Amino acid sequence: MQITLTNIGRRFNKEWIFRNIDYTFIAGESYAVLGPNGSGKSTLLNLLLGSLTPSEGTIAYERIKEEAIYQQVSFAAPYLDLIEEFTLQETIDYHFQFKDYAEGMDALAVLNLLGLEQSQDKALKHFSSGMKQRTKLALACCAATPILILDEPTSNLDEQGVVWYHDLVNRFAGSRTTIIGSNQKQEYAFCKEQLLISDYKS
Repeated sequence: MQITLTNIGRRFNKEWIFRNIDYTFIAGESYAVLGPNGSGKSTLLNLLLGSLTPSEGTIAYERIKEEAIYQQVSFAAPYLDLIEEFTLQETIDYHFQFKDYAEGMDALAVLNLLGLEQSQDKALKHFSSGMKQRTKLALACCAATPILILDEPTSNLDEQGVVWYHDLVNRFAGSRTTIIGSNQKQEYAFCKEQLLISDYKS
């Protein structure tokens, strides 16, 4: 799915985070949104998600109205909250009430992918930060949506978790429009295109 940004800007109080972004995310391509911490990467991703509205400019989604975009996007980020009282199995079941599974996937396949079959009845509040991050990534990647957005995807992952992330992206990014917010090359090395937030500072 193609996303077109026209003169996009976002400010906080009177300070502009970025301005004058004219950019097109072409369907099926992979993109890295780059910049240091605090540069506005997450802000831009949340504009694409529809969680924030631009202070100026427009965002157009190919054949989709803006208010329905949440059905077309999967998202994972370290700051995204999970329901801590839910078990892992309940989390998976709840998530996929709103999104279809990717081809060949079901609840058991997601558990197997995570390698957490023995923890399916464990509440997420007892999970480590790494286990929670893996869960967020698996939920996002295993949903059948045309857009996949990941913000700082290897946060809280150890070396083995980073390898797991690379396998996950290789398997599920495929022909989706994939957008990675990052300042760590290990997270976005596979992306074909780059958007630098620093190019749009006012």
